[in-house]
Amino acid sequence: MSAPPRGLPFFVYGTLRPGEYNHDRFLRGRTAAEEPARLPGALLYDGPGYPYLVRGAGRVAGELVHAAPGEYDALVSVLDRLEHGYAREVFEVLRLSDGAAVRAWVYVATPAVRLGEPIAGGDWLSRRPPRGCLVDQAGSASGVRRRASQGGGGSHGGAMTTDDNAARCGGGHREPGMIGERPPRAARLPDAPRTP
Repeated sequence: MSAPPRGLPFFVYGTLRPGEYNHDRFLRGRTAAEEPARLPGALLYDGPGYPYLVRGAGRVAGELVHAAPGEYDALVSVLDRLEHGYAREVFEVLRLSDGAAVRAWVYVATPAVRLGEPIAGGDWLSRRPPRGCLVDQAGSASGVRRRASQGGGGSHGGAMTTDDNAARCGGGHREPGMIGERPPRAARLPDAPRTP
């Protein structure tokens, strides 16, 4: 049996992508480069606040993440702990800048995982409003910002909208009282095994 490859980049496709909530928590300071990429031969499914990737007839959008010098082992360790319920496998990923096939580690859902709905187009970022957008109770991006209290004050019944926020979030006018926030879910690493 051959030793697993060392030094490969990682293909990230969900909450570890740049701008997403786990990127800053787990990758900041540990990466040297991040490049847009696509993974052919895979499908993406919704999960409880993060996606699941499985092999299949599709393609998944993400980024190739290269470890900073001296950070590879720490990056492998933190990602392996974060990605419990996944198996780390080597795939050929297509780098978008030049179309080159790059061998990379990819975290694939294990058979024990209960998959949610398929994510059309294989892009986790396209399935929801951009980070920082607020959503109404139906889950639609509205551009509505929450005040300290929803009731009273202002002509919007405690809520206000801004044209730039509504445009960025893909929404428009919403009825008063129909706002809510969908805060990002912070991942928690499983406890490391304790040694006596």
